[in-house]
Amino acid sequence: QVQLVESGGGVVQAGGSLKLSCAASGSIFSFNAMGWYRQAPGKQREFVAHITGGTSPNYADSVKGRFTISRDGAKNTVYLQMNSLKPEDTAVYYCNAARWLYDANYWGQGTQVTVSS
Repeated sequence: QVQLVESGGGVVQAGGSLKLSCAASGSIFSFNAMGWYRQAPGKQREFVAHITGGTSPNYADSVKGRFTISRDGAKNTVYLQMNSLKPEDTAVYYCNAARWLYDANYWGQGTQVTVSS
């Protein structure tokens, strides 16, 4: 059973920073991709960033240059460093892990990020 546990959310003023963590129950290298999605109130869940085994990370246009995704294999953890936060970044942020061969997606419980203006 795959478990993903997010942490690091909170309330921050516009222009501030937060770092989210996603701890996986097993090796993060057992997944083809790991990443972050977010869902704001009244909106659909949207892609934020992901990292795969052999390619450069991908980012949504709305966060490019402000967010950085990284991983630590020794800790089985993926991070999302968020800088220059804006009120429109306010959302619940979800960690995602994917195994493409099995068309399987796993999700964490989400962590709330609130950016005040």
